Amino acid sequence: MLFSSLEFIFLFLPVCAAIYFLVPLRTKNAVLLLFSLAFYGFGEPIYVFLMIFTVAIDYIFGALVEKNRYHKRRAKAVLIISIIFNLGILAYFKYYSLFASVLSAALGISLPLGTPKSLPIGISFYTFQAMSYVIDVYRGYAKAEQSPLILGTYVALFPQLIAGPIIRYGEIADQLKQREHSLERVASGIRRFCVGLAKKCILANAAGELWSDFCSGLSMGEQISALGAWMALIAFSFQIYFDFSGYSDMAIGLGRIFGFEFPENFNYPYTAKSITDFWRRWHITLSTWFREYVYIPLGGNRCTRARMYLNLLIVWSLTGIWHGAALNFLLWGLYYFLLLSIEKAFLLKALRRAPALISRIYSLIFIALGWLIFAADGDTLDVTGAITFLGAMLGTRGTPLTTSGAIYDALRLLPFFLIMAIAATPIFKKLTDRAAQRAPNITRVTLNALSLGALLISTAYLVNSGYNPFLYFRF
Repeated sequence: MLFSSLEFIFLFLPVCAAIYFLVPLRTKNAVLLLFSLAFYGFGEPIYVFLMIFTVAIDYIFGALVEKNRYHKRRAKAVLIISIIFNLGILAYFKYYSLFASVLSAALGISLPLGTPKSLPIGISFYTFQAMSYVIDVYRGYAKAEQSPLILGTYVALFPQLIAGPIIRYGEIADQLKQREHSLERVASGIRRFCVGLAKKCILANAAGELWSDFCSGLSMGEQISALGAWMALIAFSFQIYFDFSGYSDMAIGLGRIFGFEFPENFNYPYTAKSITDFWRRWHITLSTWFREYVYIPLGGNRCTRARMYLNLLIVWSLTGIWHGAALNFLLWGLYYFLLLSIEKAFLLKALRRAPALISRIYSLIFIALGWLIFAADGDTLDVTGAITFLGAMLGTRGTPLTTSGAIYDALRLLPFFLIMAIAATPIFKKLTDRAAQRAPNITRVTLNALSLGALLISTAYLVNSGYNPFLYFRF
């Protein structure tokens, strides 16, 4: 079940919220847990048991770490076993087929490809959250949870279950036991949810259709131009941003409705002035997770320069394959490792001295090229198609710079691209913040009206269109 679906918006959420606010405080987490398991089981009932098993085992690991807090070797041994357990489940479901095929080809043997046909939804996200619980208990950032109900609520909490934000246990432990509920928080959460829904349904889906149409034409051998290729890649760049940031907005809004404050996951990444800056703004919770639990434990940048680059290589290789068991995702991670290493070596200083326009253009070009690698996963575009695509962007092999059809599309789509470009900047937020300071009541009423309008328009899109993918749903 997607947040951007009619059954979620008009059935699941209202029923869940009604029961949640009717029951006493002590049973609210139980309601959330039951509805979260139902939400997850709506798509894949069998994998609910896998999630429950993960919660149960990590509950035991957390208790054992707490019990052996003053026996560091024992506690560390339990921690290592818990990490192996969680990563082992993730590796089996997500990477076993890839490992088996590579080993079969390398060793000349036939290994069974025994993984299920479908990947458990959101397993990469909730596995990282479960791991963070045991790690935070080991580090002393949180105490082992005495209630399996509370730990289960943390791992299975449906607002951020299948696509984040990735919430570390130490960030939310207190909120799981005591949180504030108010009409204003509910209203704020609804507004944030509607913003995310509009991003997804009105902007991301429309941009995604442009990208899909172009890739379909490319696979059928239609003539492409450099202008057409760049427009298509810009459309995909907007699609993945509004798709994922819209989902994060919806998750944060839903969390606020139920009294939680989730960390922000995006901070206008397309306004970045460097690739380093981009990764401080894009999927912030994933970057934070890898920094806290991988990069810093490896030594971070408080080590020799050679070791720092090795640490970066490890982190970005893992970041790439975290997204999927395909070569393009590993190459995507290595691509960012290379760019970030170059910036650390010398380029970042030059970018800080350069005019903001130059540094932003540099960032946007390399971010877009990164999305071309990311998109070549075989669904709408394969590696061969991506190479052809890149050649078209560069105008090689006789590719025309433009065609009459591409010029027509550019003029036709210009207003839509401008709307998306403006929406990807903090202009609207700055205007509303300024208005809220001068006339808070009027601003609140206006935002409520705009949110209602966004909900109605998004609903109309959902009713009339069958195109409603979610790119990060499979991770």
